Amino acid sequence: MTLKGSCENIVQSSDSHVEEDYILKLHSYVVARDYGFAPNPFYGFCTLATCKPKIRAYAKVGDWIVGTGSNSRKREGRIVYAMRVSETMSFHDYWRDERFRSKRPNLRGSKKQAFGDNIYHKDTKTGRWRQEDSHHSHPDGTPNNNNIKHDTQTDRVLISDDYVYWGGNGPVIPKRFRNFKGFDLCGGRGHKNSFPVVLIAEFVAWLRTRGEKGLCGSPFDWTKSP
Repeated sequence: MTLKGSCENIVQSSDSHVEEDYILKLHSYVVARDYGFAPNPFYGFCTLATCKPKIRAYAKVGDWIVGTGSNSRKREGRIVYAMRVSETMSFHDYWRDERFRSKRPNLRGSKKQAFGDNIYHKDTKTGRWRQEDSHHSHPDGTPNNNNIKHDTQTDRVLISDDYVYWGGNGPVIPKRFRNFKGFDLCGGRGHKNSFPVVLIAEFVAWLRTRGEKGLCGSPFDWTKSP
C-alpha cells in the first residue's frame, strides 16, 4: 500500500461560531493527491489537518472549502469534496479530543485507519512537535521534518460535520460555475477565495439539491494500492 507522501505551503484558533458582520467565503483548490488523508472524510467528520496551511489559517467557521480534481489525474472539472467549516481547533486539542481518536493513524489497520490525519502533538518535555508514523512520515516510520515544518506552520485544524466527499466519484461541476461572470470555481495553483457571494449561494443551493451528505465515495488514489 502506498502510504507515505508529502504536500505543498498564521494563526492559532479554537472558534466555533460565525463572527458578526463576517462575509462568508468559499475556498477552492485542487486536490493533487486524493488518499483520504487531506482531507480525511471518515468517522462522521471531514477534517483538514495537514497540507494547505494558508486555507487552514484563513478559513473561518461557516466558510466552504471545495476541493476539485487534478488535471494530472484526468479529473479536472470534477468535485472531490465540499465541506462547510463547523469548528476549528489546535493540533493539541485535536489530538486529545475523543471524537477524533479514530483518526489517529494505524498503518497496520484498514485503509481509512492507515490514512488517519490526527498525527501531530507536542512532546510534553521538549515542546517539540511529534509526528505519528503516518502518510506524512518517512517510509521507515521516522518523522519527516519537511512535512512537520510545512503542516505545523498553521496550528489549526478545520472540522466539518456538514460535508460531501465523493473522492474518485465526484460529479462534473456545472458549466455555469466554470465561468460565473468571469469566475471559475475550479481551483488552480494555490487556492482561490475571492468569489462573489451570489456564486457561493448558487453553488451551495446546487449542492443541497443533490441530496448527498457525508462519505459518498472512495479516494481516487486508493485504486493505486492494494
